[in-house]
Amino acid sequence: MRVFVFAAAILGLATAAAAQAEPVAIVAAENFYGDVAARIGGKSVAVTSILANPDQDPHSFEAGASTARRIAASRLVVYNGADYDPWMVKLLAGSPSSTRVVIEIAALLHRKPGDNPHLWYDPAAMPAFARALASRLGEIDPAHRADYDRGRDAFLATLVPLGDKIAAMREAYRGVAVTATEPVFGYMADALGLVMRNARFQLAVMNDTEPGAGEIAAFENDLRGRRVRALLYNNQASGALPGRMQALAAANHIPVVGVSETEPAGETYPHWMLRQLAALDAALGARTP
Repeated sequence: MRVFVFAAAILGLATAAAAQAEPVAIVAAENFYGDVAARIGGKSVAVTSILANPDQDPHSFEAGASTARRIAASRLVVYNGADYDPWMVKLLAGSPSSTRVVIEIAALLHRKPGDNPHLWYDPAAMPAFARALASRLGEIDPAHRADYDRGRDAFLATLVPLGDKIAAMREAYRGVAVTATEPVFGYMADALGLVMRNARFQLAVMNDTEPGAGEIAAFENDLRGRRVRALLYNNQASGALPGRMQALAAANHIPVVGVSETEPAGETYPHWMLRQLAALDAALGARTP
């Protein structure tokens, strides 16, 4: 009997050790959150990102059975919130778990449905996410808590050049007027001190509704009158009206800068942001005829 109990105890310890050795299964609704999770978690996590195709319009995404299965098997889920990815809320509700940890970026930033949902362009978003993620992972997997803390600190260090670039551009372009076909870049524009025009037009396009005649006319007048120094557009969405505005901007020698809603393959979050800022910097600093 003692031998049996001893053997059972050894087997139990071995099973627990094996379970602890399994990487923490993380599902990220968007690939930029997944990228950060993988960098902070390292070998101790296994990350799946759902929205990862740069050629896809995230607003038209529909989750299938495979996505539901991944979420059901996850230990930690991160999603944007603010009605950007409502399919994730539905899938979580359809697969309740008392052990799954959920991180909603909108909640970290005290944002709600109706606010601009493109939260990853807010310079405060990724630091808040990195700290929350390291903390939650440390609770899920205490054996690797120190590794998660180191991963967090290493990631935050990669954001320093991004913060420096934002500060330099704010100093150079504070008060400069720009416009956009959608509010994708809105939080970053605010951080740069830019004056963003035609907000109602942008919201209508984002919500797949037709802007009013007055809003269209105001946008066109800004371009024809060269009242803005750059036009930002969502290069993952298409439409006749945004395309018309891009053509009108080009005809009036206003630089057009594309921004995206999905992190391109092979890039990190800081590199992606810095590349887009460099393009905008070149556009704002250009001398047009």
